[in-house]
Amino acid sequence: MTSAITIRGLEVRHGDTIALGEVDLVVPAGTSLAVIGPNGSGKSTLLGALAGTIHPSAGHVSVAGPPPALVLQSTDVDRSLPITVRETVSLARYSSLGLFRRFTATDRDAIDRSLTRLNVEDLAGRQLHGLSGGQRQRVLVAQGLAQDTDVLLLDEPVTGLDVVSRAVILDVIDEEVAAGRTVVMTTHSLDDAGRCDQILLLATFPIAVGLPDEVLTDVHLRHAFGGRFMRIGNELLLDDPHHAH
Repeated sequence: MTSAITIRGLEVRHGDTIALGEVDLVVPAGTSLAVIGPNGSGKSTLLGALAGTIHPSAGHVSVAGPPPALVLQSTDVDRSLPITVRETVSLARYSSLGLFRRFTATDRDAIDRSLTRLNVEDLAGRQLHGLSGGQRQRVLVAQGLAQDTDVLLLDEPVTGLDVVSRAVILDVIDEEVAAGRTVVMTTHSLDDAGRCDQILLLATFPIAVGLPDEVLTDVHLRHAFGGRFMRIGNELLLDDPHHAH
């Protein structure tokens, strides 16, 4: 299979501190990868390295095709920032269009399709700061889709969201993979991770990578999470006060 992402010997340091190290990974095109691990394990650092916003201290990262789309977690928006939902999604097109060229029919179609797929087309004229957290996250994912690239990077895209927003975003992830695109997402949910084709379990260094059944084992999870991991019957749970599961 064609590789969408190839990582060899990746290391990221902040001064003398290793934030992420010894990552070797291949992600085939048209598949999904979940990146899991405790807080501070290097998940967001890995996404930044893939997106090109964080420069490796050592090793090599290769992403095939155009630059990937990076979607961060929704945060509060300054109420003084006058930007609508449609304008927010439209920003994705400037990376290929440039700031001073008019949108083409292709650009407008990409924006409209992304708004519709995330069920926010009826919010297009609303101010971004006036939306709920779930609506705002759907808008940011729509922005990522509107970039119309081959690789989509999602940083905890459904953490803490309402049921509707969560379902919409997870369905879109499945649709992107079915269409032949590659999705990498960080998550604290073992259930959401288990939906993906591969899982990378991090604790600064890789603990395990492979199929969900190969990675989500008691041995691997205890190694990464320690006492914050437990099994109740057939259910795997993470006792993490900072995230809902």
